[in-house]
Amino acid sequence: MTVHVMKDGWVGVTKGRPKVGAFAERSRRTQPQDIDAFAEMTGDRNPLHYDKALAEASVFGKLIVQGGVTSGILNAVVAEDLPGPGSVFLEVSWKFVKAVGVGELITGRVEVKEVRT
Repeated sequence: MTVHVMKDGWVGVTKGRPKVGAFAERSRRTQPQDIDAFAEMTGDRNPLHYDKALAEASVFGKLIVQGGVTSGILNAVVAEDLPGPGSVFLEVSWKFVKAVGVGELITGRVEVKEVRT
């Protein structure tokens, strides 16, 4: 068996090593289908996503999408745009500052602050 060790961690990334200051973003409007698809994939069937009466009586006042739906847009930015295909997350820390309702526009923005080898 042969083991190949890459000296440059950016070799497999199709768009190459990103530059400090580079940024990319994607936006999309959330849909009811997002809730269903995420629930099917993860099993997250919190009633705040499905029960309109309960959601409207909650602190949120509306049906909200799962947090993974909103953070998922960042996965798309990293995987498709910056750094792009061939890249993966090695560490992630999310902070949700507001719940996102169905039909709301979300934007994920990624900016390169530092590049490691």
